[in-house]
Amino acid sequence: DVQLQASGGGSVQAGGSLRLSCSATELSLDEYGIGWFRQVSGKAREGIGCIGQYGVYTYYAESAKGRFTMSRDNAKNTVYLEVNSLEPEDTAVYYCAADRYYSDSERCFRYPYSYWGQGTLVTVSS
Repeated sequence: DVQLQASGGGSVQAGGSLRLSCSATELSLDEYGIGWFRQVSGKAREGIGCIGQYGVYTYYAESAKGRFTMSRDNAKNTVYLEVNSLEPEDTAVYYCAADRYYSDSERCFRYPYSYWGQGTLVTVSS
């Protein structure tokens, strides 16, 4: 079965950094654009950024520019989201999603992705 999994979350203090990973089984991620999202309990899901199949094209939400960086290592079938200068407001469950479609615009946050991974919880304490 195809499985997409976000991992790397944890508890960190404000100002710290984390690198989240998105990996897959039975799915070659180099054929897929990846979207990163997060959701705070009780709030709507928020798009962070999207990265194209080869990692050349990326799109970031305005709120994510400067602290969030996406990259991918197709040899490891893994996509990364690095978050720096973490703030308590970054506390959320982080998800990755995969689809052959990729848009270098805000539309990549609204697209009905084919695959969603189980999220990974990031907790930032002040």
